Amino acid sequence: MSNLPSHARVVIIGGGAVGASSLYHLAKAGWTDCVLLEKNELTAGSTWHAAGNVPTFSSSWSIMNMQRYSASLYRDLGALVDYPMNYHVTGSIRLGHSKERLLEFKRVVGMGRYQGMDLDILTPAEMRGRYPFLETHELTGALYDPYDGDIDPAQLTQALAKGARDLGAKIIRFCPVTGARRENDEWVISTPQGEIRCEYVVNAAGYYAREVGKMFGRDVPMMVMSHQYILFDEIPELAAWSKEAGHKLPLLRDVDSSYYLRQEKYGMNLGPYEKNCRAHWVTPDDPMPEDFSFQLFPDDLERLEWYLNDAVERVPILGTAGLSRVINGPIPYAPDGNPLIGPMPGVPNAFEACVFTFGICQAGGAGKVLAEWVTEGQTEWDMWSCDPRRYTDYTDQDYCIAKGMEIYGHEYAMHFPKHYWPAGRGKKLSRIHDRIAALGAQFKPYNGWERAMWYAKPGDDTSEQATQTWGREGPWARRIEEECLAVRDAAGILDLPGFSRFRIKGEGAREWLTGLITGRVPKPGRIGLAYFADDKGRIVTEMSVIAIEEDFFFLITAATAQWHDFEWLQKHRPADAAFTLDDVTANFSCQILTGPKSRDILAEVSDADLSKGWLTHQTAQIAGRYCQLVRVSFAGELGWEIHTKVDDTAAIFDTVWAAGQKHGLKPFGMEALDSLRIEKGYRAWKGDLSTDYTILQGGLERFVDWSKPAFKGKAALEREKQQGVSKRFVTLTVEAGECDAPYMSTLWSNGEVVGETTSGNWGYRVGKSIALGMLRADLAVPGQAIEVEIFGDRFKAIVQPDQPLWDSSNERLRA
Repeated sequence: MSNLPSHARVVIIGGGAVGASSLYHLAKAGWTDCVLLEKNELTAGSTWHAAGNVPTFSSSWSIMNMQRYSASLYRDLGALVDYPMNYHVTGSIRLGHSKERLLEFKRVVGMGRYQGMDLDILTPAEMRGRYPFLETHELTGALYDPYDGDIDPAQLTQALAKGARDLGAKIIRFCPVTGARRENDEWVISTPQGEIRCEYVVNAAGYYAREVGKMFGRDVPMMVMSHQYILFDEIPELAAWSKEAGHKLPLLRDVDSSYYLRQEKYGMNLGPYEKNCRAHWVTPDDPMPEDFSFQLFPDDLERLEWYLNDAVERVPILGTAGLSRVINGPIPYAPDGNPLIGPMPGVPNAFEACVFTFGICQAGGAGKVLAEWVTEGQTEWDMWSCDPRRYTDYTDQDYCIAKGMEIYGHEYAMHFPKHYWPAGRGKKLSRIHDRIAALGAQFKPYNGWERAMWYAKPGDDTSEQATQTWGREGPWARRIEEECLAVRDAAGILDLPGFSRFRIKGEGAREWLTGLITGRVPKPGRIGLAYFADDKGRIVTEMSVIAIEEDFFFLITAATAQWHDFEWLQKHRPADAAFTLDDVTANFSCQILTGPKSRDILAEVSDADLSKGWLTHQTAQIAGRYCQLVRVSFAGELGWEIHTKVDDTAAIFDTVWAAGQKHGLKPFGMEALDSLRIEKGYRAWKGDLSTDYTILQGGLERFVDWSKPAFKGKAALEREKQQGVSKRFVTLTVEAGECDAPYMSTLWSNGEVVGETTSGNWGYRVGKSIALGMLRADLAVPGQAIEVEIFGDRFKAIVQPDQPLWDSSNERLRA
């Protein structure tokens, strides 16, 4: 007789560490009517062969949050659920071979300190004090993480499972899911034991997540890598030291050589991430098996030879040990190496908690995040780094394989601000891609669209090696400055393919938008910025609203926000709405023409009324092609966005380009645009604008219409307004050194942490390093001196008045 219940509130598919953690956290949230289905035994997938390392280190703020939470949870979990667990908090030493690596470590130390973790930088001599078997040749320093360690993955999973069961949740093993369908606003999940109906479903199927996703009409962007680690026999010298010291060696990571080395009882465990890596289950002659539970791939030691030799040179006692066993198992990879946690794109009441490359160290935090998504529809931390909607339709299987192999082979790579990874490129090209490439454009993808970042001139070093720096200076610096000054003094043109664009049309559209955004909906012929808040008053997104008619609008948002923002609109559209909502992103393109000569250029080529003021729009013709001229400029100069049908992009560009030459028209890229916008204090999505901050903290009260009877988030914002905000958005000028402040640089005052930066860059028009950030409210006063921590050093910064640094009264913008 089947023990499968007929109904559950949530069904989780997959019984690894992440699935068990999701079930546990749902039950902790009071949702005990939840069922986990596992096709085999718990831990049968990647969990059972995982090495079990539990680092807190990450250069991502949100993933560091998640891993920090996991480590904290695991320390007490065994006692909390009364299940024995082997969790060794040994600390770790992360070796650096270069100045750039040490700067990365210093930045992470600052982030960790802000999150309450006492990380530290070690000198080579200090490394030997903590790891006496270490050779320190060619090392510049190391990061020491006292919270790092290792855990038994099977015990962790069983502990989470026991905790969930004790709270009333159910786990059904040996019950594979064979199908899913939607009936009467419920999911019907099919299994050999029968069917189970549920309100919500979670894909936590690990390396089978893509197969499960197909049941819901979803092509999960992922692939599977073969990852090996080597277990070594007992080393007498290590055993003697460990017994005398009373503890294990810290976990060692040589990130520049790309491996970790961990004490395993009195032997060792070596885990390389090799560049000559191998993907599995990606070709017809290597199909994904129906069941790969508790199985491994054959050993492939030739791939590991270089890494083994390097590790022996670094820790010579490793060379005295016999090889005990090789573990070679499947590990899933998303194209950026981060997991997928959040709403399943385009599928109602379905979520993903899958494709975890580091599932053991992230499982605890992932369960917390997933449970928040399901039970509250929002998460405590902004989790865009893991949101499944960060990928859209360009992530075909070839792309996923290319990016997965690139990420695996550079698992410990530094992500420099001017470096753009080469694999999987060219998925979406503007109709004028070849033209701007011929002008010297250096490209980076945005939602798959290749956009010019800066324009090189003959003789400029455009090699990948030139971008391996955190510093401001490089072959791009002079060119970005030239582009910014061209926009200031004459005119610049920027090709912007891929703007996300949604059309809302029909009776009730204006009324609906009015209740959804914090501010006012523009009148026909006008454009305005609209901010969308969640129920806590936090910033969900920003869109430009172009009002064509009373109940006809185009909403424009960031390229990368396409699926995220469209789903937000769909979710809040009434089922009986008379108006239509369509994603028309693929039909249109955009060019920005901006600078004091932009009006002169347009006057020669268009029939537009160029006397229309700022924040207006009009239909016009250029080169006999219709376009929408929108009188805004993210660069903060006189300018227009030229919105066109995709097929008309080239004709309009060619005409504007030819007319602009005598006026000094130059191409400019996204790097220049970022410099120009930060001088104006304009916010960027998922940096300055995120659910980590409320509308009021973000300094956006001027976009709040308190007179409206209701809008989403109003009650929370009214409470916050009455109580006062704890932190405020500020613009800072920074007496920076070689580097501008990166995202989440710590702000200090009198030895206290008082805030963080949300973005930073050099302003070429004002000749200063600028940071935008969130500062403790009592210090957010013009003229207040504070310090910004940039890669471990603190630099003086001054809070600026609440107005743009460049053209503070917007005279140039309104000209």
